[in-house]
Amino acid sequence: MFTTHKRLQQRTRPKKDLNRFDYLQALVTEFQQTKSESDKEQVLANLANFAYDPINYEYLRKLQVVDLFLDCLTDDEDINSKISEFGIAGLCNITADPKFRDYVLDGDDSVQLIMRCLYSVNTETVLSGMTTLMQLILPQSRNLIITPALVKNLKVFKESEDNRISNLATVFLEDYCVSENKGRKRSLNT
Repeated sequence: MFTTHKRLQQRTRPKKDLNRFDYLQALVTEFQQTKSESDKEQVLANLANFAYDPINYEYLRKLQVVDLFLDCLTDDEDINSKISEFGIAGLCNITADPKFRDYVLDGDDSVQLIMRCLYSVNTETVLSGMTTLMQLILPQSRNLIITPALVKNLKVFKESEDNRISNLATVFLEDYCVSENKGRKRSLNT
């Protein structure tokens, strides 16, 4: 199941190399230069999809695509936009990689930007936001992410009529939040 980077390249590279880095760079440039909102959305959706594949990580790191995804969440316009949806989807895909995860955690306000996604009316944005936060939880980042406000939101999400939100919130609470509560309960009973 696991393979080397060289083997991934052999399996995914066509006979005639399409120069993946140049293609990704062209996408980033197009996103930055286009004035059309729908074109930006389409390019960002493509970049988010490329962020899913480990073969692209080195290229995406060189192109600073994580910063581009985070910038999509900083706009004070509407967290419910497609730009925010695809920005958080890209972060969700790319933070599965420990180097990208650490980079996001080292950002001054990255976690807060991601938490904003939980207030979106867009289901996909909320789901990607929750999943990204779960991927960012490490012993050293736990207290930054697991806050009383987050737990309160997750409890509301747990009661959602949308099964995906409800199930993901339940998993988040049980896997990342309940152990602290159980520890507190035990210490109160002893």
